[in-house]
Formats: sequence, C-alpha cells, structure tokens
Amino acid sequence: MSDPRHPVIGYTLGDQAGIGPEMMQIALREMEGQPVRFLCMGERIACTPGIPTPETAQAAWRQLERAAEALRSGEIDAVVTAPICKQTLQEIGFPYPGQTEFFAERLGAKRYAMCLSGPHLTVALCTTHVALRDVPGMLTTSQIVNVGELLAEYLQRLGHTCPRIAVAGLNPHNGEAGAFGDEESRIIAPAVEELQRRLPYARICGPCVPDGVYRDAAHGEYDGIVAPYHDQALIPLKLLDFDRGVNITLGLPRLRISPDHGTAFSLAGKGQADPGSTIQAFRLALRYVRSAAAEA
Repeated sequence: MSDPRHPVIGYTLGDQAGIGPEMMQIALREMEGQPVRFLCMGERIACTPGIPTPETAQAAWRQLERAAEALRSGEIDAVVTAPICKQTLQEIGFPYPGQTEFFAERLGAKRYAMCLSGPHLTVALCTTHVALRDVPGMLTTSQIVNVGELLAEYLQRLGHTCPRIAVAGLNPHNGEAGAFGDEESRIIAPAVEELQRRLPYARICGPCVPDGVYRDAAHGEYDGIVAPYHDQALIPLKLLDFDRGVNITLGLPRLRISPDHGTAFSLAGKGQADPGSTIQAFRLALRYVRSAAAEA
C-alpha cells in the first residue's frame, strides 16, 4: 500500500461517450477534502456524447490495462471503474465478458466472485450471466463455499469482525423438503456446514428461504447474502439500492469497485444522470483502503 495516511484511489472514465466522465467529475467534487489522492488512469478523448465508437472503446480498454497494472504494482490502493460498452469493446477484440473477468485474469485471481452492495443489501453471486435454466446444473457446493469465504473476507476488511452471512436457498420455500427441488439438501446445506467449519469467526446461516432472507438482511439481520443466481439477488438490491448500488470484484489483491449501472448513452451530456452510485463507490473504496491500512 502507498502511504496509509494518504491512500491513492485510481479511477477510469469507461466509455467516454457515456455518462462515466461526468459522473466521475461530480463524485470527485463530493470527495474533496478527504485524506486521499485520486489518480485518473488515462486521457480524456474527444467524442460525441451518446455515440460510442471504436475510438471510445479503445480508450476504455487502455484505461482498464493501466488500472490493472497500477493495482498490480501498488501504485494505487483501489480503483473505481466507470461503465464500459461491452458490445463495442468486443467488436475491437476485447476477449472478456466484462470488467470482473478482466481484472481477475490480469491480477491473477484464481478465486473471485461478483458482489453487489448498497446501503440496505450486500449480495455475492454464485452464478452470474447465464440462462436461468442452466443455474441448477452449475451450482456446486465448492462454488458456494468459495463465494462465502470471499464475502466473509471482504466484510471483515470493512470492519465486520464477526460477519453475519446468510446463504440463500435456490427453490421457493427451500424446495419444501424436496417436493420441488433438492438442491438445498444436496448442494447448499453441505456448503453451509463447510463454511461454518472454515469460518469459526463468522455467523453463517442457511439454507435460508429465498423469498424472506433479503427482507431480513435489509432489516439488519445479516451483513451479506450468498445468492445462488444473478436475478435472485439483483432484483431486491435494485429495488432498494438502485441509485447507490456498487459492483465489487471479490478475491482481488486490491479493491476494484464500480457503480452498478451502465453507460446510459441516452443520458450522456444532458446532466440528467444520478451520480449517487459513483459517489457511493468512492466512499466505499476509501472506507475499504482505510480499514486495510489499519490492519496492516
């Protein structure tokens, strides 16, 4: 880490035809006066708001590469990344589904997971962008254990000395004792038992009935939830924390975090986009690096 009294947080501008640059500008103004230095990971380019091009995609890719190298070297302690346009990036040869996979590969993370967080909920995903019909076949005990461990580590870094983590079930009513699904007893319950064994400092509960556990977490009963699949977690999070939700890549040696929204090309340059998610990303990044420095 850089000087723990004055950590360095990097940031990227994403696809600059989108709302990323203006959201970053507003968020940085909000962070003025904090004991932290901010470092942009690349140049601002000329472009037309709302119209992504190969040039805006290339600039976004260059900034991602610069950010990954800065994280690897310790030049920055964390990075806040603005939204990219996956379509234009992939058209110019970007080989990753998204930023999560890019940073995991560039930083050599063998175990990683996507985590979404807001003022009310923090959820870590066991499966992400796959068809719903494929989720039961992809869900494994080892994957749930992996995500649970990464979530507990992240929560500890934020200052939760005894993280309270719920592992959600997959089927309605936890499958009603196998009446319509046995993943809870066959896959999820063994994962909960293994997590309880591996993480004696944490409180691990589950399998928890999925239609109730998010309400319990939103009311403060849990610090985080391990979710079997994408929409099960994202629907309640976006309902409660849409304007302040952030996306964290768990398992990296240093923090990568981003606002949980897209490029919003239709709003670019109009002054209509809500900066709350980007501001929250910077605030959480600063909290994280301060906590990490205190542990060191």
